[in-house]
Amino acid sequence: MHILINILHIVAAVFIVGPMAILPMTAMRSIRAGQAGPVATLAKSVNIFTLLSIVVAFFGFGALGLKEADDAWTFGSTWVWLSLVLYVIALAINLFLVVPALKAAAESLATDAAGAKAAGYPRIAAGSGVASLMLVAVVVLMVWKP
Repeated sequence: MHILINILHIVAAVFIVGPMAILPMTAMRSIRAGQAGPVATLAKSVNIFTLLSIVVAFFGFGALGLKEADDAWTFGSTWVWLSLVLYVIALAINLFLVVPALKAAAESLATDAAGAKAAGYPRIAAGSGVASLMLVAVVVLMVWKP
């Protein structure tokens, strides 16, 4: 059962957290092209993938709870709680900074193409960049386990 939960955790991370990190960058390309429709769709997609990423954390807790007896990791291990803190911050950045900025950019593009880039582009770039770096740090912690 431990191996199955680990596999589910890793597969979910690849197919859910990956798009969560990459889709805002695709949206920035659509903003530069002045395409309101794709930006609105990508805002919804980023929101959905960000919320779905909670499944990855759920499987991670399952994997930790079903760990083998010779593993010394606990919920109090530094790499576990630090990974969780970084993930929660990345989740909050996506939900409360990136997604609203994407929605605002889509609305702005739909009405006035000139103001959209100035209004939301820097927030999307900075927020998604910081969130992606935090998610990379989570991966490093998961592999390294200091």
